[in-house]
Amino acid sequence: MRDALFLLLICLSVWVGYDRIAGQRDQARSERDAALFEATGLREAARISGEMLADRDAIDLKRTLELDHERASNLERRRAVDDGRQRLRVKATCSAAGAEKASAGGVADASTAELATDARPDYFTLRDQLALSQKMILGLQDYVHQVCLR
Repeated sequence: MRDALFLLLICLSVWVGYDRIAGQRDQARSERDAALFEATGLREAARISGEMLADRDAIDLKRTLELDHERASNLERRRAVDDGRQRLRVKATCSAAGAEKASAGGVADASTAELATDARPDYFTLRDQLALSQKMILGLQDYVHQVCLR
């Protein structure tokens, strides 16, 4: 009887030990699965983030190149006006009252209206600022449509 009780006690301790080890194994598997799921999610988030950054950089490069081109074109116009190769003409019309005064006073100036010399730098500064604002707005619109709404 003593041997049977001893054998029963050994079997019971083996069974409790196995049950405990199986529980630890199941817990380790569930922790491993959760970690793998989280790692997969983080990889996907990193991939999407990388694509979004690449799209943002492409938009920025495109709009920056366009802005550089416009600024270079504006600078070339400025140099041409300063050198006298081109003129800055103003689209203007004279009212009928102004025409009567000119003809009444003597010889009317028949040349095309032109921007005053001291106003030219302001004109080109405004063109640069307009180009910058336009490219910034277009770039932000592209960013919203291509990156944020994705």
